[in-house]
Parts: sequence; C-alpha cells; structure tokens
Amino acid sequence: MGRNPRDVMVSLYHYSKIAGQLKDPGTPNQFLRDFLKGEVQFGSWFDHIKGWLRMQGRDNFLFITYEELQQDLQGCVQRICEFLGHPLSKEALGSVVAHSTFSAMKANTMSNYTLLPPSLLDHRRGAFLRKGICGDWKNHFTVAQSEAFDRVYRRQMQGMPTFPWDEDPEEDASLDPEPRPSPSPGPSPSPGPGQPCEPSHPRP
Repeated sequence: MGRNPRDVMVSLYHYSKIAGQLKDPGTPNQFLRDFLKGEVQFGSWFDHIKGWLRMQGRDNFLFITYEELQQDLQGCVQRICEFLGHPLSKEALGSVVAHSTFSAMKANTMSNYTLLPPSLLDHRRGAFLRKGICGDWKNHFTVAQSEAFDRVYRRQMQGMPTFPWDEDPEEDASLDPEPRPSPSPGPSPSPGPGQPCEPSHPRP
C-alpha cells in the first residue's frame, strides 16, 4: 500500500500526538525535516516504497495506492480478489466494500482503536482515523514547505514509476504562501530545510 508522502507526513504528525509509545513530534517544521530525513517512526517513506517496488513482477506482490482506493474502492476490492484468486459474489463484494469505507471503519470500534486505553492511544487529543481524504496536506503545507519537500522527493524518487499523486497539475494552487497563526497542528512554514518525509504509514 502506498500513499502520497505529503499526506502520510501530516497523518503521522497527528498520530504522533496521540500515540503514547511515540515521542512528541515537536514543531511541525522540525517534524517535516525529520520526516524527510527518515528520522521518524517507521523510518524513511522513500526507502520503504522503493524497497517494495523492487518486488514488482513477482506473483505474490500486489501494489495498490490509497488514492486508487479513494477513487474506486469497489474496483480495488475486485483487483485484490483477482490477485488472491478468490472471486466474490456480487453480494459478498458489496458487503466488503460497504464495511471498507472510511466512514464505516471510523465508526467501528474494531478498526477505530477507541477500545485502547489512553496510555496507548489518547483519543481525547485526536482520532486514530481522522479525515481519510487525499490532498489534505494542502491545508497544512506552505509554498516554502512544499518546495522543500518536492526537492527531496524528486531526488529520492528519480527513476521510479509515476504515482497517482504525481499527476495533479494544480497541486500547489491552494497552498498558503505564508504561515498561519492557527493553533491546529500541521506543518507550518519551513525556512527551506535543505534536506528537510512518509514511512508508508497506512493510517488515513
């Protein structure tokens, strides 16, 4: 499973705020730098993705992205069924899709982790399943941060295949040019860290 590393970074930042076993992520700027250097929980997103992509072409490897799930959940479930060699009836397929939607999983105590004690996951500070959307990073990154991220991304992913998140021509259109004084946690402006990214953390 792959996901836009920008969204992964934002997601991991919020997760680090509520997970008792993780150190405090610090300021958004510091977390951005740590993420891009791979000095975060789960390690480097770049190494993680590139390592798995070396498995492409093997019969026991299926690569799918969170963005594809968002765009066509039923089609992705069918792909997974075909990969596993286990086709489902129309009724069973519909049930899987219905229970796999973000809203269904967010409401399910077996997948939203609300049954965990606060010492492990403090839901008073935020939800494990937060928004479940693609592109939320645009509500957190400034133009400077986005440019710093892109420099590292281009260098690290040179020669890699194109991903769904690489095909957004208006990617920077809604970025904040300046930092916002909003207290909400999210990467704020970076002074352009030279090596200032996602350990493919799957949480939406």
